Formats: sequence, C-alpha cells, structure tokens
Amino acid sequence: MAQSNIVDITLQNFQQVLLEGSKERLVIIDFWADWCEPCKQLMPVLERIASQYPEDITLAKINCDEQQELAMQFGVRSLPTVAFFKDGQPVDSFAGVKSETEIMTMLEPHLPSPADSFIQNAQQALAEGNAAEAYTQAKQAFDIDSSNMTAIKLLAEAAVDHGRLAQAKELAATIPMVEQDSDYQRIMSKIELAEDSADSPEIKALQAQVEEEPDNSELKIKLALQLHQSHRDEEAISLLFEVMRKDPARTEAKKYALDVINQLPDGDPLASKARRTLYSMMY
Repeated sequence: MAQSNIVDITLQNFQQVLLEGSKERLVIIDFWADWCEPCKQLMPVLERIASQYPEDITLAKINCDEQQELAMQFGVRSLPTVAFFKDGQPVDSFAGVKSETEIMTMLEPHLPSPADSFIQNAQQALAEGNAAEAYTQAKQAFDIDSSNMTAIKLLAEAAVDHGRLAQAKELAATIPMVEQDSDYQRIMSKIELAEDSADSPEIKALQAQVEEEPDNSELKIKLALQLHQSHRDEEAISLLFEVMRKDPARTEAKKYALDVINQLPDGDPLASKARRTLYSMMY
C-alpha cells in the first residue's frame, strides 16, 4: 500500500504538493530517472525517512524523463538531485547519493523539535491562566532542549505565575540581549510585580510575631500558610518542616506540608526535594 506522504509529481499536482503542501510540512523533492543507478540507491533511503515522519515530511518524486519541463524549471543538471522546500521556498539541496545520517543532519533544522508539542501546550496553558500546567509543560520542553529560547522564556513566565521567583530570575538572567524582546520585558515586569507583592502586611506582621516568639509553633504554621498563599512555597515548606522537627505533637504541620507539596506542579524540582526530606523525617 502506497504511503500517503510519498507522491509522484506532475505538472498537474506540482503546485498543490509543492507550493501549498510545503506550508504545512517539509517537502523533499527527489529528481530521478529509471536509468540512473545512484537514484535507485538513494530512493529507498528517502522513502525510509519519509515513513518515519508521516506528519512532518512529504516525499515528492519527479521522474525527469517523464517530467522534463519540471526538471528544466528547477535547473536540474545531474541525477539524483534532492531539494528541500518549506513555505514554498527552497531551504536546502544536495546532488548525488548521501547516507541516511547525512540527510537527517540536513533535515534536522527544518523538522519539528521534540520540545515543540510541550511548548505549544505551555503556551495554551498560560493563555488559559493555568500556571501549574504551563510550568509542567514548559519544564518538559526545557528538559528536552535547555538552549531553546522559547522554552526558557515560557518556563520563566510560568515560574513567575506559579510563585517560583528565584527560578524565574535565574532563567531570565540566561536570556541574551538579542533575545530580550517583548516576551522578555513582560517576564521582567511580572517578576518585579511579584516581588513587590510578595511581602503582604499579613506576612510582615506574622514574621515580626515569630521573631518575638520563636518557639510558638502555631504562629509558624500560620506564617507558613500565608507564605503558601503568596506562592512562597519553599519558605512555607521549610517552616513547616521546622515545626515538625521541634514540635512533633503539631501533626497539622505534616498535613499542611503534604498539602503544599501535592499542589506543586509536575516537574517542579522543589516537589522531589521536599518529598525526599519529608520521607527522611518520617522514616
């Protein structure tokens, strides 16, 4: 059964496959002829690559004996010749036979990154105001490709929205000047606003009371809950752990610590760190 992403090109379908089709996926044009032995060596390699990327690649085969007018339009001088098209424009080409590894190296910049789907999910979650899901998706994209600027910015913004100011600032500091666009400016504005609002009057009042009564577990728990409300979860967890160590009778400290930890987004390094500490204290 013929693959739907491997097609023979004629004058009749040329525009549809090449000009229109390359707006949605990468089109590989293989110029070949039946008498050309190198063409017969190369074609199975191209077909194998196309079969591995059914949603991202179209292999368009042009028989230069039958479609001489198309071959002339492209100025083909030798066979086999292979050209890559994206958005209706040529992006790369080669002549002769290449190995699958060599071809994949050429294709890589033009194919979707494994991180792309996570980036799209993170963008959608941010747009919907779901900071926890945005963080989880952006973190997965970042873990796949930590040099991807879009992933870095998304993770930084999601970190701010989820109260991870230290992480957001650390990520923002890695963004070079050339990438400091409107997205970067928005992230920095969010960081500034979050820092300004982090110390609420309630938190400041409780912090003062705890300083005056450092052994008052009830005050510490109240402060931890206020810190959690302000997305200062690392400080909240640390304070609850402190109560658990010094005042084991305060069983609600463990309950609140678990509640805070369980609300952390998937992929948050704080979650795994806090769980390890909690389990070491319990067992």
